[in-house]
Amino acid sequence: MASPSARRGPEPAPEPEELFERLGVHITAGTLERALTHRSFAYEQGGLPTNERLEFLGDSVLGYVVTDHIFTVYPDLAEGDLARRRAAVVSTRALAKVARRIGIGPFVRLGTGERRTGGADKDSILADTLEALIGAVYVDHGAVAAAALVHRHVVPLLDEPDLLRESTDWKTVVAEAASRHGLGAVRYAIEGQGPPHDPRYRATLVVGEREYGSAVASSKKQAERDAAAASWPALEADLPAAGR
Repeated sequence: MASPSARRGPEPAPEPEELFERLGVHITAGTLERALTHRSFAYEQGGLPTNERLEFLGDSVLGYVVTDHIFTVYPDLAEGDLARRRAAVVSTRALAKVARRIGIGPFVRLGTGERRTGGADKDSILADTLEALIGAVYVDHGAVAAAALVHRHVVPLLDEPDLLRESTDWKTVVAEAASRHGLGAVRYAIEGQGPPHDPRYRATLVVGEREYGSAVASSKKQAERDAAAASWPALEADLPAAGR
C-alpha cells in the first residue's frame, strides 16, 4: 500500500499573489515564471529558459541602487568603508536572509535533485532568485520600481550591524589596511589540536612583529577569518587617524 505522502503527491505550488504581496509589486506571469526557474528545473524540462539572464540584470540594478544609497547617506565614509558596506549588503548570505524573510523558497522551480537536497533553502539559490526577481521587476516596470524593491527589502540591512560584521571579509580588510599603512607583512600562526575526527585549529593574526587576536575553529580558513575579525578593533586603533 502506498504511503500517505505518496498518495498525496507533491505539495501544490503557492499562489503567486502571495509572493506579490510580500514583494510589494506585481510581476507578469511570463516574467515571473522565468525569474523563478532554476537551471536544474529547466534542464529536466528539456531546456526551458532559466532565470540566469534576469539574475544578471538584477545584480546590476541591486549594485547600482545600494551604491547610490550608501554614497548619498554616508557622505563622510572613505572609499574603503563604502565598499565594505556595499559588499556586506549584496553578499550571498545577506541576500539569502532577505529571501527567507520574504518567503521566496517555496516559489522557486527546482529540479528533482535540488528539491531533495533542500535547494529551496540554499543561500546561493535564494540569493540568485532574489536578484532575478529584481531583474523581473525592472523588465516589467522599469528602474524606479526595481529601485523601490531594493529599498524596501535590501537597503534596511544597512541598519543591522551584526549582519554587516558577519558578511565582511575581514582577512581582506586587515590585509588592505596593513598594506596601505605600511604595518608589515600579514600572517596567521596556526596551531592544531584535538583528535583527527574533530580537529580544532587556533589562528593568531600577526602583522609585522605584533600579535593581535586569536580564534579557534574546525578549519584553518575559518580560524583565520575569525582571528581577523577579532583583531580588527585593535588593529584599527593602531592606524593613523587621518587614513582610516
